[in-house]
Amino acid sequence: MFTGLVSDIGTVLDVTGDDRLRRLTIRCAYDPTGIALGASIACSGPCLTAVSVEPTEGGAVFAVDAAAETLARTTVGAWQPGRRINLERSLKIGDELGGHLVTGHVDGLAEIVAHERVTDAESSWGASERFTLRAPADLARFIAPKGSVCLDGTSLTVNTVDGDLFTVLLIPHTLEVTTWGERRQGDRLNLEVDLIARYAARLTEARARTGTEPVSAAGSSRCRWRGRRGRRCPPR
Repeated sequence: MFTGLVSDIGTVLDVTGDDRLRRLTIRCAYDPTGIALGASIACSGPCLTAVSVEPTEGGAVFAVDAAAETLARTTVGAWQPGRRINLERSLKIGDELGGHLVTGHVDGLAEIVAHERVTDAESSWGASERFTLRAPADLARFIAPKGSVCLDGTSLTVNTVDGDLFTVLLIPHTLEVTTWGERRQGDRLNLEVDLIARYAARLTEARARTGTEPVSAAGSSRCRWRGRRGRRCPPR
């Protein structure tokens, strides 16, 4: 699990393989002694497994493997040497949950359709920008105003929603410590919708299909479900 708070920007050094399996070598500022083989690292959204780790000046070089599903569903398939990516280490028990719960399982790609400067770099606040993005039609229903989304591994609050379009605001700090300052109109970003929204929708759909609703707490000896006409389960 992750929080969507980017802790480093890595650089892709090498890419090998094909559309079935690709290995990417990434340079970062993380302490190599703190990255175990098999560790999970969120790389601009997708949770990838470190398959090798080597020390280098100022940090570490680690490699990850991306399989066909990841290559097809995310931007990873388009990454080339020189690409800068947002990195986050996985949560440990007791770590601060500063963003929102993120799994690193990308749901689809969002496209930047517009962005505007809100404050200039010369202002006392520093530069901030508002981005308008288009979500895939099947994911738009999971995005709500004031809800959370994870875009390229960054936890952000949704400002407005209009159909499949939504906006997010990037404050100066986020623009400085992530790759968002490099994003332009037409770019596609890895999108993970809010975990709670996804499960809430799933439960609502299941309830609509079965016509049932919960009537007592889990673990109760009484029947937990009631039909549309209010009929309870028969005594055991």
